[in-house]
Amino acid sequence: MTADTLVEARWVIPVIPRNTVLKNHTVVFSGGRIADILPTEAARVRYAGLEAKTMRLPAGVVMPGLINLHTHAAMNLLRGRGADLPLMDWLTKEIWPAEGRLMSAEFVHDGSLIAGVEMIRSGVTCCSDLYFFPEAAAEGLREAGLRCATAGIVIGFPSAWAANDDEYISKCEALIERYSGDPFVRVTVGPHAPYTVSDASLARCAALSERHDLPVHIHVNETAGEVETSLKDHGERPVARLARLGLLNERLISVHSVHTSNEDIRMLAEARASVCHCPSSNLKLASGFAPVAKMMKAGINLGIGTDGAASNDKLDMLGETRLAAMLAKAVAGGTTCAKVFDMLEAATLGGARALHWDDEIGSLEIGKCADMIAVDLSGIECGPVTDPAAQLLYSAGREHVTHVWVAGRLAAGEGTEPRDDTARTLLEKWAPLI
Repeated sequence: MTADTLVEARWVIPVIPRNTVLKNHTVVFSGGRIADILPTEAARVRYAGLEAKTMRLPAGVVMPGLINLHTHAAMNLLRGRGADLPLMDWLTKEIWPAEGRLMSAEFVHDGSLIAGVEMIRSGVTCCSDLYFFPEAAAEGLREAGLRCATAGIVIGFPSAWAANDDEYISKCEALIERYSGDPFVRVTVGPHAPYTVSDASLARCAALSERHDLPVHIHVNETAGEVETSLKDHGERPVARLARLGLLNERLISVHSVHTSNEDIRMLAEARASVCHCPSSNLKLASGFAPVAKMMKAGINLGIGTDGAASNDKLDMLGETRLAAMLAKAVAGGTTCAKVFDMLEAATLGGARALHWDDEIGSLEIGKCADMIAVDLSGIECGPVTDPAAQLLYSAGREHVTHVWVAGRLAAGEGTEPRDDTARTLLEKWAPLI
């Protein structure tokens, strides 16, 4: 029996078993994994005499690390651009021109490191990123302390990353090889969106995903205009087009999915696809309201994402999950959908399932990676605590996150401030150039 760290918490929300809050329990780490979860009094007896670090959180709730299922991390350096513009104007008049001027591996690395520090401080332990120079993104996120999935992006125009579809695909294949077997970095296939990728390239992405058994990370049904254009140009809705080209299956992560019809929902559910809901970005860009309650009722696996800081403008997963829960209730016209434990699961295990990483992360279970966060509910803005799960979702914010562990190592809290200094230095470096 070995232990590196014992975390004594007032409450433990493991996510699995579902609908569970364990009071006065201890989570034990050993070798980067969860070795035990048991009542604190029993833990003090079982692990007495071991040279293990003990952390006592008398007003803390611990839970799995949050999984940010959709990010463009480097876009932290584009925060604040194009406020109040519609999505396509925002992209074509602000974001794409700025990216064309600034894009480089250095830009992506530095922006991703900055975003990684912000996410870790917010309770995120893993993110799924979709951007140019994906290896540089992964390096920046890892230096910040995060676990991550990085996408081999494919988009139908030349960029600083690749000149044409063939080069995008070949670089995605090289990325897959680069991170094969890496315990902290996984790869997704990343066609940007149906409206920016041709049928031929979408089919090649489907083949790549099938050959390597990798998730596909793609924007789908983000705006009404996207759906209308697809009907005009292809005679079918985007989800039907993805199905025709071999992308609609259990590996699909359909990001946004705002303008999703009942038939789309049926098809996504039958294919066992996942949806990533990004409510703040959808609201800021006036994209609309995703029918989240309908999706969940149909059995679609739901994850939560912040999108990039340029369209949010915060990478605050607790806030994002709170907003997602309330919007789902408002859109459905009922309070009994998007329940507390369902939404906490979406922000953790839902993301892990979408990334096919749920055997390792997403819940606090013995044998899984020790990716965990602690949130302090002692403040007057959170108390009195009568329902810790509900108050974690609806009262707490990222400012209440006190500790973050990735693979059992402390990534935020108690002595991790140097990463903050690095992020500030990089912000100062880029500010005059943006």
